[in-house]
Amino acid sequence: MNWLGWLHDFFADPAHRSGPDSVVHRVLEHLAFSAEALGLAALVALPLGLLIGYSGRGLFVVTALAGVARALPTLGLVTLAVLLAGVGDAAVLLPLTALAAPPMLVAAAEGVRGTDPDVRDAARGIGLTHPQTLLRVCVPAAAPTLLAGVRTASVQVIATATVAAYVGLGGLGRYVIDGLATRNYPTTVGGALLVVLLAVAVQLLFALLIRLAAPPGARPGPRTRSRRTGGAPTDPAPVKTDPADSPALVKETP
Repeated sequence: MNWLGWLHDFFADPAHRSGPDSVVHRVLEHLAFSAEALGLAALVALPLGLLIGYSGRGLFVVTALAGVARALPTLGLVTLAVLLAGVGDAAVLLPLTALAAPPMLVAAAEGVRGTDPDVRDAARGIGLTHPQTLLRVCVPAAAPTLLAGVRTASVQVIATATVAAYVGLGGLGRYVIDGLATRNYPTTVGGALLVVLLAVAVQLLFALLIRLAAPPGARPGPRTRSRRTGGAPTDPAPVKTDPADSPALVKETP
């Protein structure tokens, strides 16, 4: 197939092994844009989401606004940012931050809101203040949900950070945009594959973190598997006994 040959040509190109157009350099640029956008989004969305989830006020409005924000076209936001702020990092960071903030905000609010009310009341009963209850009780309990929101935001940002190439910045989008502009299909396919692999790697990393952050009782433990049922977990079969073997039922013979 053609795409296999294109991938071979892309990775065999000496320009993609070292220098400013190397794969390592482009990946680091891509990660830098993504990390900056995620950091800015986390500074705004996570504290606000924790407060909303703990107080229970404004959750419906936040969820509705987050849904609207997700529908905004990122490329259109980039174009608007360029017109307002000019070509630069801000033209990419602002749209990517707007894309990453809604999943974090909703996850933080829903995670804290889902904390067991009895646990919160018990924390208040032993003398913890509201900030202490939020940080020591609610946040650890909501950690898997928080990480799930950050995972969603991270994958979306990494997949969308290719728009940085539209305003002359670096990242893996340079391969895709420049390849399409010059009809260099090996470069286009190679850049697209790298974006997919990077997003999958981040997805797997957060899946591991979510598993580790889950409470010990919620983690799946080892289960016994049966060969006859194709590996499905089974309970041990009860031992059948013959009533005649029971000493209480044996009749004495004359």
